[in-house]
Amino acid sequence: MTKSNVGDGPAGPRGDGPQQVPVLEYPTDYAFKIIGHQEADFVEYVRQLFGRLMGQELPASAISLQPSSKGKYVSVEVRVRLDSEAQRRSIYAQLHGEPRIVLYL
Repeated sequence: MTKSNVGDGPAGPRGDGPQQVPVLEYPTDYAFKIIGHQEADFVEYVRQLFGRLMGQELPASAISLQPSSKGKYVSVEVRVRLDSEAQRRSIYAQLHGEPRIVLYL
């Protein structure tokens, strides 16, 4: 599986041109979806990662998870309050460099 940032990609749904990116008004609540291999500590890894990226510890209520149907992967949704588009893009850029993350949206 190749790492991707579907939520911030340059192509439309068919990959045939620029995607219309919705304009967000900041500050805003935003949900990141992080997918990785189903491992005992993956959810905690994501929680700590976002704690570092946001500069504060995240409450348990900010995180939800959904295992894949065959149990190989887990999708972790992280809901945070963003202050700017630059902050959102910075988080996506840092997610790209994380070796345990298979896909992020």
